[in-house]
Amino acid sequence: MMKLSKRLALNYIRAKFKLLSAISKKKAAEKAFELFITPQTKDRHEWKGIFADAEILRFKLFDHQITGYRWNKGGNRRVLILHGFESAATNFEKYIDPLICKGYEVLAFDAPAHGHSSGTQITALLYRDLIKYAHENYGPILSYMGHSLGGFALSLALAELPHDENFRAVFIAPSSETTTAIDNSFLLLQLDADVRREFENIITQMSGRPVSWFSINRTMSDIRARILWIHDEGDTITPLRDAMKIKEANYPNIEFVITFGLGHSRIYRDEEVRRRVVEFL
Repeated sequence: MMKLSKRLALNYIRAKFKLLSAISKKKAAEKAFELFITPQTKDRHEWKGIFADAEILRFKLFDHQITGYRWNKGGNRRVLILHGFESAATNFEKYIDPLICKGYEVLAFDAPAHGHSSGTQITALLYRDLIKYAHENYGPILSYMGHSLGGFALSLALAELPHDENFRAVFIAPSSETTTAIDNSFLLLQLDADVRREFENIITQMSGRPVSWFSINRTMSDIRARILWIHDEGDTITPLRDAMKIKEANYPNIEFVITFGLGHSRIYRDEEVRRRVVEFL
């Protein structure tokens, strides 16, 4: 059950949007979009354990100072770990040793507005650009794993990067359809269809693309990498029904694993999931 403090905060936000929407649908949409791309928490753990031993990487991506981590430089294959929304690279610490033991060079970066990177907002396109920058400047990177937003951004990047079937990618509970994420946000905030139209106009104006373009299903025809897709039946953040549309398309390069009882965040922490991911990569 939602805590009282969170319910009160949500009711306050809804009331503000109701008032703003009555004044201007466009202004309400602008504020909703700002909220949509702004992490409400910043997971900034101290560098302990294996992160204390990492080589710290830093570079400028547009207006953002990006912080990254590298282990086992010069390994026989490079792997890039991509965290999700309101997460950080440090949450994937248990993947690093097993990958090093396979002889891999391991890379991980905190996305803009996350972990030890700067900024207050993140978009899928900005995250995509981070992945492409990492591949071009710290690569070539032939193996990737991405959770949630990291998985979605990875699909956007792979669709644009030259690659072949020697690339491997693990998608863990990726946000397959941006329309679903918007649906969930608008339901939570109790915003109407007029605000939704203005909201989608903002995305189109900023990106030059309709909302329907922001879909893993769209990218799949351009992805040649071998893919391991892991999703939980009870995921309420990135629902399995979106992933099933891709599963039913029977792409020959995708292997699906459906889990039960792990939800959206516990899934990448599960020992069996971790074993399968490392084995696949």
